[in-house]
Amino acid sequence: MRNLAEKWPAAPDWTTAVLNKDGISVRTLGGLNQLLVSGDLTAWSQASGLAGGGVGAGAVAGGDSYMVRIARDRILAAGERPFPIAAGWHEAGFAVSVMDAGLHVFEIEGPALAGLVARATALNPGQASRSASILFAGVNVLFYRFGNPDRARLHVDRGFAPYLWEWLEHASGL
Repeated sequence: MRNLAEKWPAAPDWTTAVLNKDGISVRTLGGLNQLLVSGDLTAWSQASGLAGGGVGAGAVAGGDSYMVRIARDRILAAGERPFPIAAGWHEAGFAVSVMDAGLHVFEIEGPALAGLVARATALNPGQASRSASILFAGVNVLFYRFGNPDRARLHVDRGFAPYLWEWLEHASGL
C-alpha cells in the first residue's frame, strides 16, 4: 500500500521553529492555558474573576489572563497560569473544555503585520470586529493582537498548524 504521508512535508519542531523575514517574525507560543467556555458568560466572569466580553479580531488583548470572543455565548480564556475552574458543566450555566492540546498558538510580530493580515484575510487590518473567529489563509483561526498593534496571536486547530506554517513560509513578502 502507498504511504500517502510521503507527499506531506514533516511538521517543524515547534519548540525551535522561527520565521524571520521582511519585517515579520513568527514563532509557536507554548505553555498557554486555553479554556473554551460556552453558555452564560456573565456567570463565567463571576466564577473566574475575568471581566469583560473578550477581544475580537484585530483588537488588542493583554495581561497574564484574558478572553477572546468567539461568538455571543462562547469565549476562549487564555492565560499563562492554569485557571482555577474545573472542566465540565457548571450549575451557574456554563461549560468549560480544556483546549491546550487542541489549539496551536502562533505569535506573529513586526511592522509588516498589517500587510500579512491583508494577504491572509478579508479583515480590514485597521478595524476590530466583535468576534476573533476569522478565515486566515483558508483556515478558521482565532486572531487578535496582543500587547501592541504590531503583535498578533493565531489559535488554530492543531491539525492545521503545519499547513499554516507552510503558508506563512511561502507568503509573498514574508
